[in-house]
Amino acid sequence: MTAYEQSKHPAPGHLVEVDGKNMHVYTKGKGEHTIVLLPGLGTSAPVLDFEPLINELARSNQVVVVEPFGYGWSDQTNKERSVDNIVEELRMALQKANIVGPYILMPHSVSGIYSMYYANQYPEEVEAIIGNDITLPQALEYFNEPAPTMPSYMGMLAPAGVTRLLSYTSPDQFLPEAEQGTYSDENLNMTTLLSAWKGANNNVVNEANEMQNTIVKTKGMSFSPDLPVMLFARERKDKVSVEGKTNLTFYESQLSHVKTSKLIPLEGHHYLHWTQYKEMSDQINRFIDSIEHN
Repeated sequence: MTAYEQSKHPAPGHLVEVDGKNMHVYTKGKGEHTIVLLPGLGTSAPVLDFEPLINELARSNQVVVVEPFGYGWSDQTNKERSVDNIVEELRMALQKANIVGPYILMPHSVSGIYSMYYANQYPEEVEAIIGNDITLPQALEYFNEPAPTMPSYMGMLAPAGVTRLLSYTSPDQFLPEAEQGTYSDENLNMTTLLSAWKGANNNVVNEANEMQNTIVKTKGMSFSPDLPVMLFARERKDKVSVEGKTNLTFYESQLSHVKTSKLIPLEGHHYLHWTQYKEMSDQINRFIDSIEHN
């Protein structure tokens, strides 16, 4: 079924060769700025998941989604899912697709760590960072939490057909929690298919279990004072410690030394773009305008 479906539904963007494998790069829109959207851990179909936000941002910007190995229409890889490999693969995919920087990186969730690493390793290639309820390497120590892990057997669910069975019996668990009409029926059907294809595959499981090492490699990093940074943050009343620490106080601590920064709390799911894509797009365009003015 998977092989048949993949032949009927080719990638909507371009497949570029990275380390002998195909990586999917999707672009939409034109503009002076290139916004690169990066997915959170385990988002099976990033291009489809980001679609409402892509459509809004592409009105005045070039928007790019690079689907990492193990995600969307990209192949799986045997290479370790270390922060070094993930960032280098991202850079190579952008170069192979002839997408010229500097880029505005817009990571969601765990990709916040990869974006911080990218900006520290290649500062001349990053124009700004716009975080979408991101994870940063200092968060675990701040909240005294362990790094996430996934059981290795999870990587067998998709190839064994279990994920496909779940997509038939409980499709809602694979779909965005958004108002009706936000996503087209075609999008939702394709999201279900890609969830059956990829699900929690070995690359995703390895990425999760590599997180402790990723944090060790990056916890000494921070945003450069001269790098413009805007963070969208989900307002979470459940994540408050006895010391009064919240995700907002954490983000404030990460931005305190940054000359051009903005923190925007929003109500919604951890996937803020499911419901807040219009507000996010408006704020992003204003932030870009302020960078140009400065």
